[in-house]
Amino acid sequence: MKLKTTLVAFFLFALTVVNAQESNAPKFGKGLFNLVGKDSSWTMKIGLRAQFLTTSIWEDGESNESSMLIRRSRLKFDGYAFSPKLKYKFELGLSNRDQSGASQFTSNAPRYILDAVVMWNFYENFVLWFGQTKLPGNRERVISSANLQQVDRSLLNSRFTIDRDMGMQLRHHFKLSDKFVVKEIFSISQGEGRNITTGNLGGHQFTGRVELFPFGSFISKGDYKGGDLTREQTPKLSLAVAYDHNNNAVKNRSNQGSYMITDNGDGFYETNINTLFIDAMFKYKGISFMAEYADRDAKDPFAKNSDGTLTGDEVQVGKGLNLQAGYLFKNNWEISGRYTNIELDKAITGKNPESQYTLGASKYIVGHSLKVQTDISHLEVDGGNNELMWRLQFDIHF
Repeated sequence: MKLKTTLVAFFLFALTVVNAQESNAPKFGKGLFNLVGKDSSWTMKIGLRAQFLTTSIWEDGESNESSMLIRRSRLKFDGYAFSPKLKYKFELGLSNRDQSGASQFTSNAPRYILDAVVMWNFYENFVLWFGQTKLPGNRERVISSANLQQVDRSLLNSRFTIDRDMGMQLRHHFKLSDKFVVKEIFSISQGEGRNITTGNLGGHQFTGRVELFPFGSFISKGDYKGGDLTREQTPKLSLAVAYDHNNNAVKNRSNQGSYMITDNGDGFYETNINTLFIDAMFKYKGISFMAEYADRDAKDPFAKNSDGTLTGDEVQVGKGLNLQAGYLFKNNWEISGRYTNIELDKAITGKNPESQYTLGASKYIVGHSLKVQTDISHLEVDGGNNELMWRLQFDIHF
């Protein structure tokens, strides 16, 4: 019976694919299906992508470590419902890395859902977002992993990002002149991260971001894509500042990291955590440059039990700097370089400063939709072991 059901399902799927090939199949990289309701009251684009990663690491005094894995695999749905002014986006994570992080706070279930958000353009240039999606924090995180200039994001992102959360965002933009564009984003979120089912344990998280475009908007939203694949014919620059306040946060990296548990598991340590981001993106005729600065502090970074004794946890306070540049040749090969410096407060975290230097190369076969990337990184840790890492990744996005 199961075999019969499977064959019928496969047959129906094959008919759908054949029909799509004849009448509804978009160009490669533009989605698997682009569906439109008969009365045009809704649309849906269905996309699938995967990243296949090989990594090899050499650490001073240690033997070589290597791995091969599906780094990311995503299924995406986006379009509008009822009206073009009411858009939506759903993104599911299919790889083990995408779903990792199951705990009592996620009902011990895999974290399948990455994005589930609706976007309502309710008045002129005002758009209200509601649901789970990326917060308006550091630029590198908001850039999709599908559109990165190098194999993966920097150490600054892994140490300081505020990533995704459940809440509301109000977005607006206006022009100061014919070219000068200003964009503002304000967000209120739960402050616990994505796929949390236990509700709000501490306070709420408040995030604001302002972006300036003195030379006008980038082509095809290039301010949030790695590399200058559109080869901007005039200089384009985006300058931004974001500030995040997580009131009574219970995790050691704002809404990310580990829970600060107190009294042998009977409670949570709460403290206000603030994170500042300053970043920029510049592109012109194949040249690209991105810079980010992050700074995190806390009202009281040392986690304490109800009797005042230390739990052993602490907020990961400190600062980071990331500089990244690249040049895209006319044959769609690109070379890029990155410098990242992380300085967590050693007196609080016990961690030494670290610097990473990365040299990367990318071949864009069909833009970011089909590409091969490789990079080599040298990590220097003050008073610790240095590390050399080589990576090779293949991306395919339907």
